[in-house]
Parts: sequence; structure tokens; C-alpha cells
Amino acid sequence: MLHCMTSEPEQQIGVGTQDAFQRLWTPHRMAYIQGENKPTGPGAGDGCPFCAIPAKSDEDGLIVKRGEQVYAVLNLYPYNGGHLMVVPYRHVADYTDLTRPETVELAELTKQAMTALRTASGAHGFNIGMNQGTVAGAGIAAHLHQHIVPRWGGDTNFMPVIGHTKVLPQLLADTRKMLAEAWPAQSGPSGE
Repeated sequence: MLHCMTSEPEQQIGVGTQDAFQRLWTPHRMAYIQGENKPTGPGAGDGCPFCAIPAKSDEDGLIVKRGEQVYAVLNLYPYNGGHLMVVPYRHVADYTDLTRPETVELAELTKQAMTALRTASGAHGFNIGMNQGTVAGAGIAAHLHQHIVPRWGGDTNFMPVIGHTKVLPQLLADTRKMLAEAWPAQSGPSGE
């Protein structure tokens, strides 16, 4: 029996409210949802990805900038294009446990990340913050990391609001290269 192709999408019974939208699938998110690459415990040797990333090349680890105490890396599961994290090399969970040099460099790389994102992508604003502890939403609570999420006027459109899907227009490797090239030069230890 021959089936005709129609312009009507196939309707599936029992999959929620029927609407006029076809679905944009993002299967790469399932790795995050299922906990792939999550540490098995709180120690540095328990599979912490933030401890493993610095041993990789910048390209393989998606590292945008390496400092002496901390590094800037693209988020593998970004909230927005260009979503960076500033992470101490040392396996430390709580912000109050950072050393003074780690705290200073974390702040400096955050400022530099904002400058790079404005230069490379014209970001209009930023969400910057840390989730301290699992109950506060930290996906990897054992290793502190500060999120820097660029925002643009009108970046919340129908896709995330109605479709519950974020559309990222660029491959992470291309974003990493673009931001690394836009990273501001610093003249001294504190960027002064």
C-alpha cells in the first residue's frame, strides 16, 4: 500500500495539548538531564569536570581564557549563546573558602568576560551569579563556578516561552574561538 505525503504533521494521541506547532528536538540536552559527566562524589578525584577541563586543550575543553588562579570556560549546556563560567582551578565548593588571589582573579576574569562578550556579540546586559549548594540549584555543587550569561533586548522570544526550547545559532567551538579572539588584553596582574 502506498502512503501519500501530506502537509499535515502526524498527530500523536496522549502527548499533551494539541497545537499547531511541530517540535524542535534538542536530544543533546538529555545528557545533562541524565547527569552525564556529573561527579560521583564531592572530591576532586570523583570525576569533577571542572578539575578535568584544565588538562585539555583550550579547544577541547572550550576554555576561553586561562588565568593563574581561575579560568573561563563555555558552558556545555548554555542558557544563552556565549554563556561562560569562571572557575577556580582548585577544587573548592564555597565562595567563602576562596583565597584572596582566587577571589580577585575571579572578579577580574568576570569583568574581562563581560568586555569580550560585548565586543564579540554586542551583549546588552548580563546575568551573573553562583548557585551555592545543590538546594540553591548548583548542578555541580562541589566545585564553585560563576555563571556569566549574556542577554540582548528581545532575546526571550516565542521559542523559550512557548516552545520551551532555546535556539543557539552557533557551534560552541566557534563561540569559544570568537570570544578568545575578543578577550581584552590586560596590562598588569589586576588588569590595570
